[in-house]
Amino acid sequence: RRSGQYTMNHDYSKKSPDGASFDRSGSQDSLDELSMDDYWKELENIHQTRGNNNEERVALVVKEPDEGELEEEWLKEAGLSNLFGESSGDSLESMVFLSTLTRMQKAAVEKRVETVTQTMRKKNKQHQIPDVRDIFRLQNDSKGKVCDGSEPSTVRTSGNEIEAQDGAKEPKFSLGMDKQKSPLEDVLFSDTDINLEISFAEQAANLKDSSVGRMCKGGGGDTLLPNFRLPKDKTGTTKIGDLAPQDMKKVYSLALIELTALYDILGTEFKQQKAVKIKTKDSGLFGVPLSVLLEQDQKKVPGTKIPLIFQKLIAQIEEVTLETEGLLRIPGVATRIKSLCQELEAKFYEGTFSWENVKQHDAASLLKLFIRELPQPLLTVEYLKAFQDVQNLPTKKQQLQALNLLILLLPEANRDTLKVLLEFLQRVIDHRDKNKMTLKNVAMVMAPNLFTFHGFGSKTIEQSEFAMAAGTANVMRFMIQYQKLLWTIPKFIVNQVRKQNTESQKKEKKDRAMKKLLKKMAYDREKHEKQEKTPNDADVPQGVIRVQAPHLSKVSMAIQLTEELKAGDIVARFLSQKSGNVQTLKKEEVFLYEIGGNIGERCLDDETYMKDLYQLNPNAEWVIKSKQS
Repeated sequence: RRSGQYTMNHDYSKKSPDGASFDRSGSQDSLDELSMDDYWKELENIHQTRGNNNEERVALVVKEPDEGELEEEWLKEAGLSNLFGESSGDSLESMVFLSTLTRMQKAAVEKRVETVTQTMRKKNKQHQIPDVRDIFRLQNDSKGKVCDGSEPSTVRTSGNEIEAQDGAKEPKFSLGMDKQKSPLEDVLFSDTDINLEISFAEQAANLKDSSVGRMCKGGGGDTLLPNFRLPKDKTGTTKIGDLAPQDMKKVYSLALIELTALYDILGTEFKQQKAVKIKTKDSGLFGVPLSVLLEQDQKKVPGTKIPLIFQKLIAQIEEVTLETEGLLRIPGVATRIKSLCQELEAKFYEGTFSWENVKQHDAASLLKLFIRELPQPLLTVEYLKAFQDVQNLPTKKQQLQALNLLILLLPEANRDTLKVLLEFLQRVIDHRDKNKMTLKNVAMVMAPNLFTFHGFGSKTIEQSEFAMAAGTANVMRFMIQYQKLLWTIPKFIVNQVRKQNTESQKKEKKDRAMKKLLKKMAYDREKHEKQEKTPNDADVPQGVIRVQAPHLSKVSMAIQLTEELKAGDIVARFLSQKSGNVQTLKKEEVFLYEIGGNIGERCLDDETYMKDLYQLNPNAEWVIKSKQS
């Protein structure tokens, strides 16, 4: 019966390729009949595979939240739970955090705090419930400068203050830069430039206010996706993996608030789904949570970040050749896949499984099966719907910005696994002349595996299959095509992290001054610093930085900063100091790190202009090391 249903939908796709249901996001741009055919065939293959696998599956139940529960959960996720409830008095850290928010981010937080406080009043909870306006009014006392004055994170649009829901003007929220012009007035970005210096939600608000929000649409094939690019940033591009864990926590909170603010301004509902906990397998390969898999794999290969079976299946597909026609599209034989699955479960970790018997199409089917069988979707229960909803945003640039933020919100294991998958899919597409698998074909085949999740996928499919097929395939296309951009941390978020760190350090200093133990601490610290300081460090002249390289033969070097000096030049200078130890280190294995000051730790890309970065963070230390150390 199911197969009849999908054929019927496929006929519908023939009749109305320009279906109005997804017209707004330009989803039909490249959905030709062949591509749609790929989607429905893949869906049929998935159902056949499930039909052959008669084991009992526990469906994932998505919990319907009570009133205010979603907002309360959101504030917890954003690290702002101490704005309400029993701990509402202890919100110093939150005040620092709030002082760094842009006006659209602030509006998003205000909206959620308002809902939670109203709900609490209704439920008559005996907690101290702060007035939402008081929370932000406190910020008026904070006149801290933005860490990079030329690129403030707040945009004022033509002097209009946005109105709060009750019609009253919002309380003034200042980062001490009201008199500055909007950066948008000074910097002109083209339609294909992705501006990472200004909050995405602020850009969207600015477009809305000035009524110049042009839709970035294309027609036809792969080549017509916009050629989005990142303009050069002199202080260096920050990639996921470049920052220390404590700063990544802040990035997560800011990305969540920013994404919510972006969806708010664009009129798209942003709701995190919540799954009811279900019992999952605690060992094996298929149907095992990613975290459990990695735990067992790290016992075999310490430090591995991608499940070993996932790595092996990709290697097995690539071992033959990526030129095989219909790769990923043509399925393996369902009964054979089932028996291979059982055999892998029994023999993979013992090392006795015979890979010679695995045909290439079987390995591709097993790879897709692995993704589908995860107890929670690779894109997570929380954010799967938000990933799907990206297709509803008005412009392609905004869709890309939303995806960038969503990638930042994924847990590390999910994000790392997704990255390896997308890189592999791009390698398949690189051989499209031979394998006939273009970007849109691969997107069509992979979308059902990532988006029609077995827990609640069936319901979603039934509702509006054609629109969902088109939309999720487009999101898949975006993730493959722009994967390098998506793994970048926007500069405005990194700047907000720097601002938070600076403000926290200031507050910590004030707190310490009030404690009786200060003298002893100061004495100990002074003593420690005297021991640490070398004669060389004591007098570093202006415009010179001292770079440490504890693992290299030349342990330390004073470097004169010039306009053109880049991070890569400094690394090269150290590596040119020949010694037995250095021979083992290649240029691509060592990096210059910015440590301390207003950042925890940041790995610098080779193109970072050091003088510009030094001006942004003059108190940092500079260390050369490998990413592992």
